[in-house]
Amino acid sequence: MEFTAAQIAEFLKGTVEGDPKIKVFNLSKIDEGKPGTLSFLANPKYTSFIYTTAAAVIVVNSDFIATQPVTRTLIRVADAYSAFATLLEMFDQSKSSQSGISKQASIATTAKMGEHVSVGDFSVIGKNVVIGKNSVIHPQVFIGDDVIIGDHALVYPGVRIYRDCIIGNHCTLHSGVVIGSDGFGFAPVADNNYQKIPQLGNVILEDQVEIGSNTTIDRATLGSTIIRRGVKLDNLIQVGHNAEIGENTVIAAQTGISGSTKIGKNCMIGGQVGIVGHITIADNVKIGAGSGIEASITKDGAMMLGAPAIDISKARRNFIHWRNLDEIVRKVYSIEKQLKKSHE
Repeated sequence: MEFTAAQIAEFLKGTVEGDPKIKVFNLSKIDEGKPGTLSFLANPKYTSFIYTTAAAVIVVNSDFIATQPVTRTLIRVADAYSAFATLLEMFDQSKSSQSGISKQASIATTAKMGEHVSVGDFSVIGKNVVIGKNSVIHPQVFIGDDVIIGDHALVYPGVRIYRDCIIGNHCTLHSGVVIGSDGFGFAPVADNNYQKIPQLGNVILEDQVEIGSNTTIDRATLGSTIIRRGVKLDNLIQVGHNAEIGENTVIAAQTGISGSTKIGKNCMIGGQVGIVGHITIADNVKIGAGSGIEASITKDGAMMLGAPAIDISKARRNFIHWRNLDEIVRKVYSIEKQLKKSHE
């Protein structure tokens, strides 16, 4: 794809400073800029590269002030970082787009496809599936019976969506994602055996949810496991049955969320966090990487760290003590020895 600086500026609602007719056909980092590419400057530590980069066009904040001549064309916008993110999304969609329904896909006669839906080779689409307009189903995707997928969904190769699940508009599911597998429900019986509890519910992803590669979201025992609007889940996350994750919450890789836990909106959860089941986490909570959450967090905006997790300010003080533990122990031994001598 090829665009002029003027076209990009119009799309970003910015202004051109330089040659509005100059064309770009790709994107680049400012410190690795190449001719014919578009780059951006948002982090001040990269400012020096704006004077040396070979990139043809650079997106900058509207308040950027050059301290020496800039030979490249600039596009001034309110927020260079978010503007460039918008361009990255547009460029990614143009690269990953596919069109048409493959003759090598297996699609049930009762499935319903919206306008401009794409289905790749060897994908399987079950009975009574509904897929909204402009959605892209890449090759080797399995979609079970009675699944509903909204408009503008992007489902990458190797995704598995079990029966009855609901995927909203503008959702993205990366390779290896499993939606609606059975929850971990087993009842202990005699002779140390376990009886499987049927998992009859489903999973609901609301609009604008993105799920990273190899993340699994278990179906509910009854009712629904719910991922609310705008949630972003990283790779390799486990969400247990009947869990609920609130709007715009973001969770990093290798986190495990046990069944029936309710997480509030706008939370930020670091990588490798373990969360026990049947608890609630308030809105706007931040949890540091590697933490273990064993009880409900009721304070809005709390910041937690550690295993078991405690308030982050206390956790940091404790870490300082732990780092000096060897010295503290030596001092205690020394004091004990002095006290013992004084009583002899």
